[in-house]
Amino acid sequence: MPSKTDTPLLLDTHCLVWFVEGIEGMFSARSRESIRAATRGTGLCVSVMSFWEVALLVTKGRLRLSLPIDDWIALTLERLAPLVLDVTLPIALESTRLPNLAHADPIDRMLLATARVSDLILLTKDRVMLDYGCKGYVRTVDA
Repeated sequence: MPSKTDTPLLLDTHCLVWFVEGIEGMFSARSRESIRAATRGTGLCVSVMSFWEVALLVTKGRLRLSLPIDDWIALTLERLAPLVLDVTLPIALESTRLPNLAHADPIDRMLLATARVSDLILLTKDRVMLDYGCKGYVRTVDA
């Protein structure tokens, strides 16, 4: 598991929500410490697409947060101070070219592409993404 001096972590959207909402029981003890270490260093990354996905889920009523979405995002940025990664042209293109991936979820494809292009470790509980990492296409860690 990475430390603050190792490769930065990219949080999958569900991991971001769990951590900010204090649902830390969803993580292994090692993953919790890795996230904390990353927040103390410069190694915690969140894709702008994760914030978009959270806002969309809240708008659709599929996710309830402890705060209104704008306040939740402000708190997240203040508390975690992550490096927020934009979707760049190379990331967008990579998301369409992911080798041997049948995953249809466009946000997951963007996160996988972000991890590949930016050389990050993706922290997730998503079995499809973890399996993709096991095949050597991207570095993933089971949260």
